[in-house]
Amino acid sequence: MNNPSMAGRKPANDKKNDVAMIMGIIVCAGIFGWIYETLFYMYNYDGLIVKRGSGFGPWIDIYCLGGVIMYFACRKLTKRPWLVFLVSGVLCGTLEYVTGFILDRVNGGYWGWDYNTEKLNFGNLDGYICLRSVLVFAVSGCMLFYLIIPGLGWLRKKIGEKAFFCIFVVLGVIIMIDIAYDDIAGYIFGMPNASQFYSRLGWFSPIP
Repeated sequence: MNNPSMAGRKPANDKKNDVAMIMGIIVCAGIFGWIYETLFYMYNYDGLIVKRGSGFGPWIDIYCLGGVIMYFACRKLTKRPWLVFLVSGVLCGTLEYVTGFILDRVNGGYWGWDYNTEKLNFGNLDGYICLRSVLVFAVSGCMLFYLIIPGLGWLRKKIGEKAFFCIFVVLGVIIMIDIAYDDIAGYIFGMPNASQFYSRLGWFSPIP
């Protein structure tokens, strides 16, 4: 007999799977953003490898956040890929514009990117977003739902739910600690941040 008190509740395993999948999205989206921006800026600066992202690791925080936003906004729209494309572009374009605007005001004109100085900046709006970036976000939304999430689901079946949960929760927590350290300890309290660390090592070229 079904227990009435359990009606409407999600099983504990479903909640763990949701957490693991969200962490998997954070990991994949953050690393995807780092790879994309590293390659684009190599093109933009004629082969120079510049440091992208605020953390120590190969991930970018705004892509992590964008991936989670796309997941919750579009997960019921997957039967209509054109709508996933449209909503992903609009939401993440808005996120990038608002983030750039706020950082511009808080950091006195520095927000980590400036489309006024970049190639392929058609549709540039105040240097915060351009049509290229919005299109990349829109395509990324489709990649998330029709490539990355199915791939994560396949991996979970292959290695087991427990191993999948442990791997991606640990990686997701590492990313969040890294980002929190740089944004809080580095920026607010003036502790050594990732950009200063890599600048001393000389691993990346300064932005021209």
